Amino acid sequence: MKHYSTTRRTTRQIALVGAATLLAAAACSSGFDDGETEQEESSGPQELNVLIASSGDAETAAVRAAVEAYQEESGNTVNLDVAQDMNQQLSQSFAGGNPPDVFYVDSSQFANYAQGGSLYPYGAEIEDIDDFSPALLQSFTTEGELYCLPKDTSALGLAVNDTLWEQAGLTEDDYPGTWEELADVAGQLTGDGVTGLVTSSEYQRIGAFMTEAGGWITNADQTEVTADSPENVEGLQFVQGMLDDGVMAFTTDVDAGWGGEAFGKGDAAMTVEGGWLAGAMAADYPDVEYTVLPMPEGPAGPGTLAYTNCWGVAQDSAHRAAAVDLVRFLTQGDQQIAMGEAFGAIPSRLSAAEEYLAAHPEEAAWGVTGDWVQGPVTAAGFDRVLGQFNTDLESLRTADVSEILADLQTNAEAALEENQ
Repeated sequence: MKHYSTTRRTTRQIALVGAATLLAAAACSSGFDDGETEQEESSGPQELNVLIASSGDAETAAVRAAVEAYQEESGNTVNLDVAQDMNQQLSQSFAGGNPPDVFYVDSSQFANYAQGGSLYPYGAEIEDIDDFSPALLQSFTTEGELYCLPKDTSALGLAVNDTLWEQAGLTEDDYPGTWEELADVAGQLTGDGVTGLVTSSEYQRIGAFMTEAGGWITNADQTEVTADSPENVEGLQFVQGMLDDGVMAFTTDVDAGWGGEAFGKGDAAMTVEGGWLAGAMAADYPDVEYTVLPMPEGPAGPGTLAYTNCWGVAQDSAHRAAAVDLVRFLTQGDQQIAMGEAFGAIPSRLSAAEEYLAAHPEEAAWGVTGDWVQGPVTAAGFDRVLGQFNTDLESLRTADVSEILADLQTNAEAALEENQ
């Protein structure tokens, strides 16, 4: 039996999940003056500055509504800012000694900030921590200490264009549950200017095939590099084979900025993306009907990648107690569900996710949980390593897969050793 949802999706008016692209504006915390940290304020009304990464108007409006509700409940004031480049501007604010009090933290930068002493580790202060996904919590834990709460999540799913699917004579019974079935339907969907499967060449997409073959870049606690393995070779060679057969293409091959653009324009019959696809389709391609399926199983069974950001609190904030209080409010179940309704974010709370997905079964593939759902690599220094891996993957069509993975192994081991 194939394990997938056959629910047909019609696009809802929701925007991109914030776990996707990080955008934010530089902001100076009211608790700082000329880079010098003031004594922490613990009583009376507080003024907090919050820096978020917004995927669009829907996410910004949803977060603004949440902080306004917090202001009314707490008596504190919250200044919400949205910037152009979160990683760059947040790093600059840390270096300048004037970070915002609360902010989105990209999983790729988490360990760098944590080890650099920029993040206040408030995980032990959260009373109902068991209600959060353990896999997501692990993404923001280093040396056994939880630093920040995951704000939401999304796994990768296989999106299928319903019209192109039907035009190819395919039915719901043909939804692919294995690699072999995926390659077969991709071939049937390719032709007349349409490529069966189009996605980006980044490991954040095709890395899902590595997990489906039983591989990944590191072990579970990110203390050992496992990149140069037969399983990873098998996963990348499967993608390479589909590229060589012409039934799969990278977004750059079809002049698209990302998989959602190729999918929305009809250049791709299928794409691999997360929940942020929903908002893009609703905003830019509202007439395209599509279905989201779980990623097809590989030789090792099911596998996919999940992404998240966390709510960080600045170590040097003069309002840490109030900042943690704000995070508690923003990660309440009802607030997370409201975010999901607004822009498609899957709650990071287990109870809230169950309630949200029961109301939106068409998003089940984006909300999957289990040991086979792989979280992001968050080890310190790996942002540079994975950036080089992505560069190498751009030439996957003609490259030697073993050489790509051997280079990744060498670079990743050096990063681990350097940051131990």
